[in-house]
Parts: sequence; structure tokens; C-alpha cells
Amino acid sequence: MDRYDCIAGGLYGLLIGDALGVPYEFHPPNELPPPEQIDMQPPVNFARSHPNVPPGTWSDDGALALALLDSLLTCDRLDLNDVALKFRAWYEQGAYTPDGIVFDAGIQTVKAIQALQRGLPPYRSGPAGEYDNGNGSLMRVLPLALWHTGDDRALVADAHMQSLPTHGHLRAQICCALYCLWARYELVGDNDAWATATHRLREIYGNGQARIELETHIRPDDPAPGAGKGYVVDTLRSARWAVEQGHNYEQVVRAAIRLGYDTDTTACVAGGIAGIRYGLSGIPEGWRRQLRGQELVEPLLARLWQHHG
Repeated sequence: MDRYDCIAGGLYGLLIGDALGVPYEFHPPNELPPPEQIDMQPPVNFARSHPNVPPGTWSDDGALALALLDSLLTCDRLDLNDVALKFRAWYEQGAYTPDGIVFDAGIQTVKAIQALQRGLPPYRSGPAGEYDNGNGSLMRVLPLALWHTGDDRALVADAHMQSLPTHGHLRAQICCALYCLWARYELVGDNDAWATATHRLREIYGNGQARIELETHIRPDDPAPGAGKGYVVDTLRSARWAVEQGHNYEQVVRAAIRLGYDTDTTACVAGGIAGIRYGLSGIPEGWRRQLRGQELVEPLLARLWQHHG
């Protein structure tokens, strides 16, 4: 695979994973179809979530990822004020969605955007308490890794910063940083990208508070799987587990969805990594055809590729 195939695979991988997971959201594992029946259009007798949303539609995960990417490409840097404006455009106007409709929005993200609307600056708008560790900043962060040309330390700093507008707690920031490094090392073909990312993050953090948080709460050496839930650490664990279960993109995202509950986000986070690993050419053609809103994606992808020269 060439680099373009991997970068395009990452972007489409997260969007297709998100769209694939939308109909199954909130269901526990025992209510889900078997893996081979998980598709953009669920089986006829399945009580799909968001029944009025056409199959192949990404949710807030994909929309906010595209908003972040657009901001990075427009400003040629991470500019939180511009990011905040684009997040508001999504929430207020349905920007970055296939239909101009916001049908799914995380509670913490909505609370943060409402704080932005009241005039709070984006570096302080994200709730930052112990129980404010949802997966909303993790689900959208992959474009940062796909865009970034700085060194690992700069990528980690930007991953922390992009979390702030909606998720201010250090734990959410660290999950974003680890995920970005994981994606970066997948992009260069590292056969153990998770381990390399973990090693680099430990080097960057040294012995400070971020390192303590990493070892105490995220525990990247612990192979225990997640449970498909909305807690940011659980989502990262669930995605890692799903990537390890599959030998191709299709198997990875289906494994992620089969965990149940926050199916669109788990499949989005896992699908982004699987898209990098197996490339755009490794994503089933049928799913690629069924993804709606590609007229929004292709110009951004072209600008992203041009950014890499």
C-alpha cells in the first residue's frame, strides 16, 4: 500500500465505521445480530437505533472529525478558536453532516458547545471533572494524526490541546495523545504500533502527572478488553481489542460493533486504525459505495494529500 491509500483509509475508515455502527447504538451485545449480518442496513427484524437516519450516514463522530480536519487545513495549524467556530457550525447549522441534520450529540460535547456559545474560551469550555471523561474528543482526533508533520512531542501537545474545547480532563487528553501516536506508527508500517506509541508517550511524559495518569488509569500494557462503553479509556481499550481481533477492516469494525452500546464510536475509533492498516483499498467496496456525504469528504481528502506535498 502507498501512503495515500493509508491516509485515505484512515479518514474513510473512521467515517464508515461510524456509519456502520449508527443503527446498532445503545443495544447490548446479546441483542445484536451475528457478525456476518452486521451491515449498513441491519436485518429486517432488528430494532435499529435512529430509524429515520438513512443507512450510510455518519454521526457526530464523523462530523466533528471533519470539522477538525477542515480547521487544520484552513489554518495550517491547530487553532482552537477556529476549531470552536467549526464545532459550533456543526451544532447550530448541521455543518459537516450529509443532510445538514444533527441527530446524535454527546451530552458533554453539547454542554461544552453551549459554554462556547456563552463566550467561554475554547481552552476552558470543556468540562474537566473526574466524571467528565467521555469519548467525545477521542472519537474525532484521528485527522490530527493524519495531518500532522511535526515530531512526536508536538503531536502529543496538539492532541492534548484539541481535546480542551469539549473534554478538559487530563485523562481524555492522554487517550487522544496515545491514539494519535498509535495512528502515526501504523502509518509508517510499525508492526507493533501500540507498543511503540506507548513507549514514546512514556518518554515524552517523563515522571510527571501525565505519566501517573497514564499508568494509573489508562494502563496501556493491560490487554483487558473494553466493553463498548462511552468512557474514554473503555473506548480506547475496546478499539485496541477490536483491531487485534480482526485480520482485515471488515472483521475489525464488526468486532467493535459486536461489543454493543456505543457502537458508532467504538467502530469509528477502531475503524480509523484499521483503515490505516489495511488502506482504503482494504475497505469493502460495498460499504464505500453506501457511505453518504462523500462530496464533503473528497475535497478535504484532496487538501490533506496536497498538504503532504
